[in-house]
Amino acid sequence: MKVIGITGGVGSGKSRVLAYLEEAYGAVICQMDETARSLQKKGTRCFERIVEVFGHEILDAQGELDRAALGSIVFASEEKLAQLNGIVHPEVIRHVAKDIQSKEAQGRSLYVVEAALLPDVGKELCDELWYIYADESARRERLKASRGYTDEKISQMIASQPQEERFRSTCSVVIDNSGSFEDTMKQIGDRLKL
Repeated sequence: MKVIGITGGVGSGKSRVLAYLEEAYGAVICQMDETARSLQKKGTRCFERIVEVFGHEILDAQGELDRAALGSIVFASEEKLAQLNGIVHPEVIRHVAKDIQSKEAQGRSLYVVEAALLPDVGKELCDELWYIYADESARRERLKASRGYTDEKISQMIASQPQEERFRSTCSVVIDNSGSFEDTMKQIGDRLKL
């Protein structure tokens, strides 16, 4: 089974590429952010470790993680963020590795892992890393149309993400999704023929 990691900036069109890979190629899609959230639910080992390290003040009235409370702690301290990542990332990697084995045993041939942090977390699971690139004007246009974001919000989001050079230096494949999606589909098809 081939395992492809997909990453890229906000508005680059990753979701559309994932949907296409699932529909046209029967790919199993794993979104690492969703996996991380599910592994942090009340009662999980990951949840217990987070509460042990950060305390009960990060829980809401239902006893679940209060993401805003946790975020205010970890985004104010690189050390605290590293602690959280040290708890969550290994759990996510273990979970995804098991899922890859399970899907391969079922005879699936393509597994796609999507994550904003793929260049740093999860690359060891992948045979290839794909950077879904779109120029800034295309990204801005998409984010305004699909999410109603303002230019100011888009600028803040783009500034908070890794620079393009970081993606290009860590990914072995660049899919340019700036133009028509037909062109993107052709690039994907050419790459998957290899």
